[in-house]
Amino acid sequence: MATTTYEWRGDFDNAYLNSLHAEGFGGRPGTTDWRTRLRRHSLGWVCARDGGSLVGFVNVAWDGGVHAFVLDTVVARSHRSQGIGAMLIATAAQHARAADCEWLHVDFEEHLRSFYFEACGFRPTDAGLIPL
Repeated sequence: MATTTYEWRGDFDNAYLNSLHAEGFGGRPGTTDWRTRLRRHSLGWVCARDGGSLVGFVNVAWDGGVHAFVLDTVVARSHRSQGIGAMLIATAAQHARAADCEWLHVDFEEHLRSFYFEACGFRPTDAGLIPL
């Protein structure tokens, strides 16, 4: 059995990340150029690998200052409920802290509440949203 490893700003294949994203969020794999998007807008990202296969991913966007934002947390169905998602977030938080960020924000759907609050340690806050 391979051990899951976590890499900050790890290398990945756009096509495979598109497939993993589609599996996690529904729909068909897109053609997003993740490499360009992440390098342009992100503080970093975390890749989780089992052997050589990408099995998890999280993007950490930021404001260029003290606020970082968790986006696109996804774990392959075959690897869920093994703590991989929580380790993705823990690794993201560690590196955001090392970059002198003071806050790590996340928005999520209700069914993910226990994951983010209980497994990852986020706390509830008041926030606002305008659907565009």
